[in-house]
Amino acid sequence: MQRRGGFGGIVTLCCLVLFQCSMVSTAVPVPQHKVDLHWYPATATWYGSPDGDGSDGGACGYGSLVDVKPLRARVGAVSPVLFKNGEGCGACFKVKCLDKSICSRRAVTIIVTDECPGGYCANGRTHFDLSGAAFGRMAITGESSQLRNRGELPVLYRRTPCKYPGKNIAFHVNEGSTDYWLSLLVEFEDGDGDVGSMHIRELLAGQFG
Repeated sequence: MQRRGGFGGIVTLCCLVLFQCSMVSTAVPVPQHKVDLHWYPATATWYGSPDGDGSDGGACGYGSLVDVKPLRARVGAVSPVLFKNGEGCGACFKVKCLDKSICSRRAVTIIVTDECPGGYCANGRTHFDLSGAAFGRMAITGESSQLRNRGELPVLYRRTPCKYPGKNIAFHVNEGSTDYWLSLLVEFEDGDGDVGSMHIRELLAGQFG
């Protein structure tokens, strides 16, 4: 299974056993990405309400989690070159704008929760479509509304480790999973590295407990 994507398969287990299976038979996360401290050019826009979380849901399956701790609207959709067919889900990036007259020196840290496939994100561009709240955090104090009025912005970005204090890694059985179809979300992968694969095998009731 690719990182943070849903997994469909034929299973005959209840949800409690599904979670147990994921915990005991999931491959150990393998760090596949070393943090690059160099900044790279990109562009950014925003969507949704000005101070909101963009929208619930998204291609990565986070649903309404985008507006609660630890994400708290620090989310964004990215173009296909960063989304990587779902492998980019859950990756954390620092993004900062360049106009010193309105942009803060600090970068906003965002978590990838969706894909932006067209428009500014098309034709191989490196683009971030951020929630209104995340976009506004790049501004100097009191200028978030004016920054959002600028539309598309040139920005710099770099990959950064995700930080979820008190969490390491969690597995969530998505709503809609049944005895015959399983959808899992890997949540809150703390630190550097990506989950390269996840293996699931059936456990019979007598094998645990």
